[in-house]
Amino acid sequence: MRLFFFLITIQFTIISCSQNKMTKEEIIEKYVKNCAQKYNYNSRMSEWQKCLDKGLEKDSTIAYLWQQKAMPYFKARKYEVGMKFQDKAVKYDRKGQQDYRAFIKCIFAKNYEGAIADFEDYKKEYGNHYVMDHTYNFYIAISYLQLNQFKKAEKLLTGYVNDLETELGEEWLHPTALFYLGIAKFELKKYKDAIVEFDRALKTYAEFSDVKYYKSISLMHLGKTDEAKKVFAEYIENSRNGFTINEDNVVYEMYPYQVRKRK
Repeated sequence: MRLFFFLITIQFTIISCSQNKMTKEEIIEKYVKNCAQKYNYNSRMSEWQKCLDKGLEKDSTIAYLWQQKAMPYFKARKYEVGMKFQDKAVKYDRKGQQDYRAFIKCIFAKNYEGAIADFEDYKKEYGNHYVMDHTYNFYIAISYLQLNQFKKAEKLLTGYVNDLETELGEEWLHPTALFYLGIAKFELKKYKDAIVEFDRALKTYAEFSDVKYYKSISLMHLGKTDEAKKVFAEYIENSRNGFTINEDNVVYEMYPYQVRKRK
């Protein structure tokens, strides 16, 4: 009889534990959407983190929770702190998180060799897809620009722009992509070719101040002083009015070759 009641007790305990166990979706709903996201992480980061920590107590293998812990630190320029959490996110969901980590290394942490390594490793298994509006090759090319490997950057950016043009047409080419292709040619002292790409960017984004800055320098190199002065004056006006690189994360980070706003 005692054995019978003992087994019944164990059975009810197992059922009770099973009923109380939350799914990953329920944990995210409760501790991210209905807890962390009620706070502004810029001013209430501790509350944001407390919510996520409670979720991780329920299931420490949910990559999204680790990524959400990392993200505010990246935006606060605390890269090493944030990267420890993002590494955890990659550990539990490489497919969903490694390309984001590579993006962070490129644009935020300025770890260009690390960004290239992450993207190239990821591409071997999953291909050259998109993260934050651009392909992995775009960010690899930016990293090469920052490492002074300009020919590699030019090759990748040429391929990226050509693919976009084939797929979408000239009118849909991303001005940031054309800007960086122009920069690669500029660094290789191909000033006429650089101006061609800068002008293509200005067709889509006529007030793009950073483009006009480098275009004016290119014109000076070609001995076109009067035209260079005119374009430089336009750069000053556009810069003062805030017309710069229009990527979403530019509010947090200066992008490579971005020129500081004129006062």
